[in-house]
Amino acid sequence: MNAQANLHDLRSVDAVPEALLARTEADLSSFLDKVKPIIAAVRTEGDAALARFARDFDKVTAETFSIRVTEAEFEHAFATVEPAVVEALKFAIDNIRRFHEAQKPEEMWLKEMQPGAFAGDRFLPIASVACYVPRGKGSFPSVLMMTTIPAVVAGVERTIVVTPPGPDGTVDAGTLVAARLIGIEEIYKCGGAQGVAAVAYGTETVPKCEKIVGPGSPWVVAAKRLLSDVIDPGVPAGPSECIVLADETANGALAALDLIIESEHGPDSSAYLVTNSMAVAEAARAALPDYWAGMEPGRAAFSKAVLTGPHGGIVVTKDFEAAVAFVNAYAPEHLEILAAEPMGVLGRIRNAGEVLLGPHTPVVLGNFVLGPNAVLPTGRAARTHSPLSVFDYMKRMSVGYVTKSAYDALAGHAHALARYEGFDGHARAVSDLRKKVLGD
Repeated sequence: MNAQANLHDLRSVDAVPEALLARTEADLSSFLDKVKPIIAAVRTEGDAALARFARDFDKVTAETFSIRVTEAEFEHAFATVEPAVVEALKFAIDNIRRFHEAQKPEEMWLKEMQPGAFAGDRFLPIASVACYVPRGKGSFPSVLMMTTIPAVVAGVERTIVVTPPGPDGTVDAGTLVAARLIGIEEIYKCGGAQGVAAVAYGTETVPKCEKIVGPGSPWVVAAKRLLSDVIDPGVPAGPSECIVLADETANGALAALDLIIESEHGPDSSAYLVTNSMAVAEAARAALPDYWAGMEPGRAAFSKAVLTGPHGGIVVTKDFEAAVAFVNAYAPEHLEILAAEPMGVLGRIRNAGEVLLGPHTPVVLGNFVLGPNAVLPTGRAARTHSPLSVFDYMKRMSVGYVTKSAYDALAGHAHALARYEGFDGHARAVSDLRKKVLGD
């Protein structure tokens, strides 16, 4: 008997059930306990712990294991990856770079707040960033591109990559090719919690960094949380999640095709088709088994596990307004809108990492080649967080400059507020004493 996706009929329900909003990473308590000794080992043992964890967790069996990727490994990657893939990487890199160059702010702006009094912002790149590229359930040169290109555009002085090694002790060849095309030369073979700890504290080989960005498993998310006072953990990016929002005009078979995209990442992903049309829901549900049958068995198993499990399936609402409300409550990482007027629906969406409009903009294009960053907030973090961007690799400092002629107008008001708040030193610094000291 063919597996069938969950069908959640909410047509008689006013509030979204909390169970449908949950993600696999919502409760990290068990991972936090397991991650603590890993972090402690990396902090005290450094490279020795990384080598041991590579054997224990990544099943590395190679007799010799280099934590840092060597020049020979880069050269072998270029000899291995098919020319069509290299061209696709170049195409994607160009789009992603152009998007983030357009996003980059001017180095400084100043505005005259009052005659002779200026204030503004200055943007500077942060000094060092570690980009985490996962590997456990696939190879992800796309993640390397999305995390490193905005760092290069921002002008980060030192951008490195940490990624799990395969059993042969090597890094995915496509990931190495993408890195060199972008100009990234430092890649270290340490994934999971141990990779996060390595860049938080530094080891004999892996440099200590100020920030880590990139998606990862609950192990990675847990390590970031525990080390957040040591290293900036960046955008909350856990297991993949997606909503396909469809109105009654949508093609149910197409909705099912796109529902598979994020659900095939792994059993810890989350994916829903949300629609106000039972006809669309039934058409999508009917199409899924044939799609699964035509897929690579491992990926099909992941998608089935998600869409028949506690974090996926098809949701039918009483009307389209309720469907939009579900999306905003869920705050998905990826949102694809299949509707008669998708641009009109966009204005009603408040919470989503990215929004992809219409039948010709599947999540796949956003993940790989369109240009916007595909490292997006997960676990409902899209309510307050934004996609990874150039701004994540930069810091902003405020700048002020007051001329002598403008000083008096500001000082009087500042003096009054300082006195009201009880700060005598503040008040004296903008009193007549200042003019006396300056000899004005």
